[in-house]
Amino acid sequence: MHAAHTNKVDQRNEELRRISNSLLSKDKRTHDLIVWLGDLNYRIQDVSNRPARSLIQNHLQSVLVSKDQLLQEAERGEIFKGYYEGTLGFKPTYKYNVGSSNYDTSHKVRVPAWTDRILYKIQDTKNIQPTLYSYDSIDQVNGSDHKPVKADLCLKWINS
Repeated sequence: MHAAHTNKVDQRNEELRRISNSLLSKDKRTHDLIVWLGDLNYRIQDVSNRPARSLIQNHLQSVLVSKDQLLQEAERGEIFKGYYEGTLGFKPTYKYNVGSSNYDTSHKVRVPAWTDRILYKIQDTKNIQPTLYSYDSIDQVNGSDHKPVKADLCLKWINS
């Protein structure tokens, strides 16, 4: 997805719908599990850089979750209907100085955000039981201005 800044939520939503429509069949029987993962570009809304960083530095990033655009849009029913995501219990994954675990110090000074996500949807909940054991970022990886995320998702097939 490409729309990058906080004022581009509608464009992000439209890109997501376009990609989804081009990849997924209208016939839900063609897939049992759908996983979206990567840089979805949704940002933190209505919080400026300094207060956001202060909350993160004091391990209070959970306060920012209610300002997350992806969660807001999903709650409004605009995107990811029927999808699940683990709790955002980790620090925002964007924007870091490349090669470090320090948030952006460039002239752009982006507000940290959870742009990198993993969401999943089970079509056949009668036969597949999902268990999400963990959902986290990997702070030790420093090769990008993003921190990768990982999910330990177990799918159990139930014979009916």
